[in-house]
Amino acid sequence: MEQLSKSVYTLASRGLAASRRATHDCVNYDPKSFMNDARAVLAKFRARFDSPAAVYRAPGRVNLIGEHTDYNDGFVLPAAIGFSCWVAIAPREDRKLVVYSQNFDETREANLDGLSPRARKVWVDYPSGVAWALEQAGYRLRGANLYIFGNVPLGAGLSSSAAIEVATGYALLTAANHPIDRRRLALLCQRAENEFVGARTGIMDQFVSCHGRAGQALLLDCRSLDFRVLPLPAEMKLVICNTMVRHELGASEYNTRRSECEEAVRRLGEILPGIRALRDVTLSQLQQHRARLSDVLFRRCRHIITENDRVCKTADALENGNTASLGPLLAESHRSLRDDYEVSCRELDVMVEIASRQPGVYGARMTGGGFGGCTINLVRAAEALEFQRRVSAEYTAATGRQPDIYICEASQGAEAAVFPAEDVPSVSI
Repeated sequence: MEQLSKSVYTLASRGLAASRRATHDCVNYDPKSFMNDARAVLAKFRARFDSPAAVYRAPGRVNLIGEHTDYNDGFVLPAAIGFSCWVAIAPREDRKLVVYSQNFDETREANLDGLSPRARKVWVDYPSGVAWALEQAGYRLRGANLYIFGNVPLGAGLSSSAAIEVATGYALLTAANHPIDRRRLALLCQRAENEFVGARTGIMDQFVSCHGRAGQALLLDCRSLDFRVLPLPAEMKLVICNTMVRHELGASEYNTRRSECEEAVRRLGEILPGIRALRDVTLSQLQQHRARLSDVLFRRCRHIITENDRVCKTADALENGNTASLGPLLAESHRSLRDDYEVSCRELDVMVEIASRQPGVYGARMTGGGFGGCTINLVRAAEALEFQRRVSAEYTAATGRQPDIYICEASQGAEAAVFPAEDVPSVSI
């Protein structure tokens, strides 16, 4: 799905200046700044479609720990971040969707009565897929004009796809006067990505984009969808280091890992009939029945089982203020992803190694699906800028690549922009 990833990349291409600025500035949850972005999107919508509109946003996310566990019914610990996708929308009298992407500078059209899950591998698959999933679930939508702008770095494992899905779904539902059920919205956006786009992702990305809380991470049970919020220490920043190595989740390795887990469950289920997913298998059971699995399947299972345990221990550490235990847990997670799940790459390993020896670092590991993308680093706030400077220099020296490094705080989830209709100053994005 390389073509799809490249086209979706354009959703942030013209917002790249905002991403580059994040290498030097903090990406925080700032309602005032978000409102300025909303006014800018609204002004651009009016200039293009010559009508008023409503504006909605949904964030990307970073996962502190719990990688590839979501589609195994396991546990994850993500946080929404300040990068967002914005959707301005106004209803039409027909059943047509006219969708303009500022980043791609392109308009695409779709008919709500003619949507079907056959992705064309273009950026409009995401909003079209969400419209399809909502209609399939019984939501009668209205035709609409949509204006989309995103600044979530693409191909970086920060869930730009969930941001556009959730923002679009929120906008389409509200425009058709349907109430917002965030849990259901997340599930339907996941269905759009799985069945329309063709990426077999779990629920984590869409869920945290819907339910994120400023200053807090979410401990999510991906089977029950029960969650609890965990306040992050005020003295801790979430520093995301983008290796600038693009990952391609859609077709190959990501879907292969999911298929491997499903095959392992099938084999283990022949002697452990009560299991539904790897979340139900204990480490002792895995070791006891190792002979039923190939070495590759055994290592895939070992990562998922031990990663679930690390998520719960990390959540306990955050709740108890035990920051000293975060480093070993994140380091174990990265080693497991590298060696057992085999989704790291040289640049991710180099970035983690450099970050782990910097002053003020509580812990570091790769984050996201893998094969490139970003690392997540928990860094003492007072050391964050120096961390940023040193890691950037050392990584460039080691790899020849100039990284983007974003100093972040946990952000609010999907929301509507509320402002007087006449309050639309001219703002450039």
